[in-house]
Amino acid sequence: MFLTISTTGSPERPATDLGYLLHKHPGKTQAFSTSHGTAHVFYPEATEQRCTAALLLEVDPVALVRRGQGKGRGGAPDAALAQYVNDRPYAASSLLAVALSGVFRSALKGQCAVRPELPEQARPLRVEIPALPARGGAELVHRLFDPLGWDLVRAEPVPLDERFPEWGDSRYVRLVLEGELRLADALRQLYVLLPVLDDAKHYWIAPDEVDKLLRAGDGWLAAHPENGLISSRYLARHKRLTQDAIERLELVRLAEADGSEVEELDNAVDESRDTEERPVPLAVQRRDAILSALRGAGAQRVLDLGCGQGQLVQALLKDPAYSEIVGMDVSVRALNLAAKRLRLERMGERQSTRVRLLQGSLAYTDKRLAGYDAAVLSEVIEHLDPERLPALEYAVFGAARPRTVLVTTPNVEYNVRWESLPAGQVRHGDRRFEWTREEFRAWAGAVAERHGYGVGFVPVGDDDPEVGPPTQMAVFTQTDTDTTTTTETPKEGEAA
Repeated sequence: MFLTISTTGSPERPATDLGYLLHKHPGKTQAFSTSHGTAHVFYPEATEQRCTAALLLEVDPVALVRRGQGKGRGGAPDAALAQYVNDRPYAASSLLAVALSGVFRSALKGQCAVRPELPEQARPLRVEIPALPARGGAELVHRLFDPLGWDLVRAEPVPLDERFPEWGDSRYVRLVLEGELRLADALRQLYVLLPVLDDAKHYWIAPDEVDKLLRAGDGWLAAHPENGLISSRYLARHKRLTQDAIERLELVRLAEADGSEVEELDNAVDESRDTEERPVPLAVQRRDAILSALRGAGAQRVLDLGCGQGQLVQALLKDPAYSEIVGMDVSVRALNLAAKRLRLERMGERQSTRVRLLQGSLAYTDKRLAGYDAAVLSEVIEHLDPERLPALEYAVFGAARPRTVLVTTPNVEYNVRWESLPAGQVRHGDRRFEWTREEFRAWAGAVAERHGYGVGFVPVGDDDPEVGPPTQMAVFTQTDTDTTTTTETPKEGEAA
């Protein structure tokens, strides 16, 4: 298996800086042992004007077959790969990807101790792979590499036999990439996409492969239009691992669009304890109030927006009156806990057709949320910064437009009745605000007027004559199903 990486330069920025980036001296030929053969690194040319590094992987077919016979860490369903013994010793595959990560480990990480400024510099690169298996042909090669910033992506089909052109082309291509990129980015792309194009791996796929994929895909995979296909093929079509990867990539995409860190978005669940509000009777009363309002509205298809660990979804599933229940949350951890609570993996087919869990953010319009009878936002709005409420408002009331919307939120006036709560503090550390009854009514009334809803208010919990109930609920009912909101879409909502 053979791969070359070339760059050009000048006296001020010599091309031989490639040696520093790869941590391999241009004047030496080096050999490295791998689990399936020997990797050789050498430089066919090394001048200030042009420098080329070559990686040649000699595969040991006997070692490959021996390792592939096991079912553990060294084996895989496709691991015997008998074809390597005869017709594929030259074709790039996951073997070459593993060699890349082992031989150029520091370069993949973007590290250079001697010249630490170099890894962050984009430079003109040319990558050539003479024989690359591409299940999907040249068209798939372009779909995978074109979005990644390369100026030139050329995938020339390799004929089955040049002496017999009538036999047509093989599934191999000669790949040439040219563009100005950071070397680390180019290597990470190759590490992921070589086995993706081959659609096979020579080793057993374990759960830690998801972490490897996300590390190598940092900065480019989340926004890639083919990230679903890439994840599926990279993880050898393991359904659960692929779903995990896609959910985590979506969280990265949402964080990047939001200008925040992943940890800030994925903080809805403390795994060390249940997030049910204490005391439990109030949580039960809130859920009962929501279920009563949904029954009163005659809802059959319900959205639980900000579903958390799935307590409400679980309660809705117990009532056959609800034909479709969708729980959505931005937190992957919350959704995973909800899936465990609901026992989705062991749920019968008839029951499982009634429920879905989705990852998404209420700061953006989402076509998946349109057309439902009712939406519930239970203890959700207070977890958003106030300046983001218009985006949520448009996403729910302006775009999704369910017939009924239920919104519950704490009543800050009741906080004086919580003996254990210090004065001036909110009930949950992640809440950005808590409203008085008047503030909540003013917000809800304005939302209803802007989007063609009527609104009523229901106390939740003991209604204290002085400070009101601990929780307040607004029940929005669409008054004009033909109403088209004229409110301008907030910019955050444009990223649907």
